Formats: sequence, structure tokens, C-alpha cells
Amino acid sequence: MSGMITALEVQQRNKERVSVYLDGEFAFGVTLLEAARLRRGQTLSDAEIAELRARDAVEQGVDQAVRFLSYRPRSAGEIRRYLAQKRAEPPVIEQVLDRLIGLGYVDDLAFARYWVENREEFRPKGPLALRQELREKGISKALIDQALSDVDFTESAYRAVQPRLAAWGALDRRALKQKVYEYLARRGFGAETIRDVIDRVQEETEMPGLDRFDDEIL
Repeated sequence: MSGMITALEVQQRNKERVSVYLDGEFAFGVTLLEAARLRRGQTLSDAEIAELRARDAVEQGVDQAVRFLSYRPRSAGEIRRYLAQKRAEPPVIEQVLDRLIGLGYVDDLAFARYWVENREEFRPKGPLALRQELREKGISKALIDQALSDVDFTESAYRAVQPRLAAWGALDRRALKQKVYEYLARRGFGAETIRDVIDRVQEETEMPGLDRFDDEIL
């Protein structure tokens, strides 16, 4: 619908946005910058109205995504799902992502590295678990491979099990191995890595006659 702009009013709840009234009725909202290009008495065609609404949908999507990013870094997949939940149209979502990527706000490789480093620092996990988590975030296999390439998972597994060893100190050798194996397996570490950690734990506990891992457990 074409119409003449009869009023441009700064919104009470958001001073960065302006309500546009056509022929005396509210039609849509725009940013302050966009509103600066408009004037009372200006007649807008159907095509111009559609273009203003489309541009504003992208601006609102960017604002929503930036707020979403304020809590922690996000992958492109996370932002895509978030905006879809906000009922943004697919073309709008892609334009928002293009804008954020261009601004450096979204970088899936940087996000994957952040995720891995965060896990390494606070809650070490094995490659199987990390790959699954990153896949759920929408990260590609190639980027996951890059993010995991420099991780020493044997050291990670050893650090992961350290807080548990005091509680397991009274266990016999077989029960200790079983506990270590089950705990690390649940955290996504592979059998070979777990064997190396069990060997190290056994050496450090200095239990006489403590055998290396056995196939019944591993």
C-alpha cells in the first residue's frame, strides 16, 4: 500500500527507533538513521515501503543477534537458530549473518577454538565429546579438525581425572582402573588415551605389583 508520511515519532520504549505513520496510521518502525532520510508529507510507493520494511527487518535482526552475542561468542549455526526462533525470515537471517561476519562478530573457527579452550580450562573433554558438541553448534568437520589439532588429549584426560583420584584412593588396583576408564570414557576420551592415563596414574600411586591395563577392562 502506498501512502503519505503524516508523522515520524521517536518510540518511547526504544529511543533508537522511529515509528512511521502513513495517512494517519502506524505503518512500521525504522532506525533513527533511516528516519533521517524521510520527511512528513513524503509519499512512499509500495516498493519503497517494502524496501524500508526489509531493511528494518535486517537491522532488528542484527540488534537481536548482537544482544545474543553479548553473553558469550556464538557460532553462525547458533545465531541462525536463535533468529529463526524469533521468527525472522530465512533471507533476513542470512543477511544478518553476512553483516555480522563482515564485522568480525561471527567467526566459526574462532568460536570452535574458544569452545575447546574453555573446555580445556574448566572441564576437559575428549575429542569424541568435543566433536559432538561442536557439530551441535553447527561447526563444519574441517573447522572442528583445525580447532582440535593442537590439543594434547592425553594431558587433558590426566587433568580431567585428577580431582577424582583422592576419592578413589582406597580402591584396589582393578577397581581403580575401572573407575578411571569409565570416567574418561564418559567424557569422550579414546581407549588408547585412557590406557596412557591409567599407566601414569598407576606409576604415581606407586602401588606394588600394579599391572598395566588389562584387556578385560580396556
